[in-house]
This record gives sequence, structure tokens and C-alpha cells, in this order.
Amino acid sequence: MSETSGIATAFASRGTTAEVEEGEILMPAFDANGLITCVTTHADTGEVLMVAHMNAEALARSIATGEAWYWSRSRQTLWHKGDTSGQLQTIVDMRVDCDQDAIWIKVRVGGDGGCCHTGRRSCFYRSVALGDASRQLTPTKT
Repeated sequence: MSETSGIATAFASRGTTAEVEEGEILMPAFDANGLITCVTTHADTGEVLMVAHMNAEALARSIATGEAWYWSRSRQTLWHKGDTSGQLQTIVDMRVDCDQDAIWIKVRVGGDGGCCHTGRRSCFYRSVALGDASRQLTPTKT
């Protein structure tokens, strides 16, 4: 079992389909790059704030600290959300999907309540018009 700063980063090995789908042990399915997708929503409103990825260390730190940690694919480094912006994400609830290959966290955001690096509340600030072949993006009101 590997450890980083006293936080165990190893998870249970993948079990049978029944163990993964019905069991009580976290057995995350990290992809070939060692990542698992994490959907982050606002704990009070349900608004989707962002989608990011976690490696084993980010997931372990998130569980241990109750704050969101991610793996930055662009910077290739561990990322404690809000460390520099003040927009710390305090985890209220963490869930794993049926086959344990995606994480969903419900958070409350510190600072100005924004989440996106562009300064917006959510990273999902544009709509795609369905049925529109031009595929133009329209800013949303939130």
C-alpha cells in the first residue's frame, strides 16, 4: 500500500461483478492513465459545477480530508481545488456509480462561490442549440 503524506492511496483490487456492483467496498476502476472521472455538483442546488479527473492519490486525499482534490491532466500534477483561488470545495457527499468507474461529489464552494477557472460559478456556462447544424454556443444565465 503506497502512502503520500500519511494518506493511504491504495484501494481494494477489483472484485467480481457482484462485488463491484453490490458490495460495500470501494474498488474504483481507474482507466489506462490511472484516472477516474469525477462529476462535481453544488450540494444545495444540484447545479453541475465541473467535471474533472482523480488519480488514486487525489481520490484518497478527497476521502481523507473532505475537500476536493483532482489530477490536472494539462499540468500533470495533483490539484487541491481552491488552494490558490480560495474556492475550496468542501465535500458534503461522495458517491460512486454502479461499476465504480465514475465518482460524483456534492460540494459547497468557498470564496466567491465560483468554480470555473474563467471566474464563472460553473464550468458549464454555454448551451449548445440542439438541431442547429451551425453548432453555435450560447452563454447561459448562470
